[in-house]
Amino acid sequence: ASDAASERRSEEPKRIVGWVERVTVSPIGFPVKAKLDTGARTSSIHAEDIERFVRDGEKWVRFTIAVEDPDDVVRRERLERPLYRNVRIKDHDDASDRRAVVELELCIDGRTERTQFTLADRSRFLYPVLLGRRFLGGRFVVDPGQTFLTSSTCPATEGTTDQDAAP
Repeated sequence: ASDAASERRSEEPKRIVGWVERVTVSPIGFPVKAKLDTGARTSSIHAEDIERFVRDGEKWVRFTIAVEDPDDVVRRERLERPLYRNVRIKDHDDASDRRAVVELELCIDGRTERTQFTLADRSRFLYPVLLGRRFLGGRFVVDPGQTFLTSSTCPATEGTTDQDAAP
């Protein structure tokens, strides 16, 4: 986060959130369940068909977000984003895994926020989105005894579309 964004976050009161909240990730137009995990550093989102490529000399990632809508129908959205960075994830007994990190916008608590997400196969988990400390810090306090304390609806931002991210 930029210095200005960090200063703004420190001035705003922290909101209390539950350990599971509904969030809307752009450009998906419906809420999905997210686990808020203070044990994880970086946020993560379920992604399939992850492809790295180069566009105009820059590293990019093409991927499909696959999440269930409120009617339990799996909806897929194919996206392209600049590669923000790579991370190495070490599972307990497995070899380390290199994952792409991209920036995405999400709506939580009635506010639109931009944050980093690792692209990962989260199909074996209950929640397709995990929000980690890097996103939560300075913004939220997690109450592990509560769920669904916030709104996943944000005011529309005029003049911005998903096409703004890709030339």
